[in-house]
Formats: sequence, structure tokens, C-alpha cells
Amino acid sequence: MSQGGFDIAAFMPLVMIFVIFYFLLIRPQQKKVKEHQAMLSAVRRGDKVVTNGGLIGTISKVTSDTEVLVEIAENVKVRIAKAMIAEVLSKTEAVNSDEPQGVVAKPEEKKTPVKRTAKAKTADKKD
Repeated sequence: MSQGGFDIAAFMPLVMIFVIFYFLLIRPQQKKVKEHQAMLSAVRRGDKVVTNGGLIGTISKVTSDTEVLVEIAENVKVRIAKAMIAEVLSKTEAVNSDEPQGVVAKPEEKKTPVKRTAKAKTADKKD
């Protein structure tokens, strides 16, 4: 006669297979999806992107949370779903919150002392 009890030794290989699948397949895929979502939420006008179809273009306008307008050639704009963006090639710089919109900060110029010759010094004294 056989006993109708639960045999944990027969169930362990299934548990081990699930653990291996989790660490080798499920967890890395979840991490990749999270990074892709973060990249999509950070795209803005001026970013250079590659679509899943292989088109390279520049984002002209972010129309909504799910759509963007991408310029793929001069005066050729295509409306695509954000989810179709595969990669961001180059990002535009963030605008400083201290400065008004559209104003670009100028780098500070270094003032170098002007070396004056003896002739220039005497010309200044005569004036």
C-alpha cells in the first residue's frame, strides 16, 4: 500500500527551477523595463532618439504622456508612441530654474591684464 502523504523531495526540483528562472530571466527583465520607463519619462524636446524601427530623429514636441513628435528629416515630422523609442542618443541640457525661459547664460569671461609697453605709457602721459 502507498501512503498519501506530501513528499517534499519530489517538489524541490520545481522550486529550484523557479528560483533559477527568477534570478536569470524575470528579475533582469523587470530591471530593464524599469530603466526603459525612466528613460521614456525623461525625454524632452531636442533629444536625439532612435525608434524601434531604426529611424533616427530629434524630438520636436512632447504632445502627451504617450506620444511625441519626431523630426526625422528637414520639415518631415512623424508622430510616434513614446513606447516605440528604443534609445536616446543625446540629451539636451536642462534649463536652469533661476533664469527666465529662453535666456542662455553666458560663460564668465576671464579678464587678462593688458601688458603695456614703454611707448604706450609715455603716450598716455602726454594726453
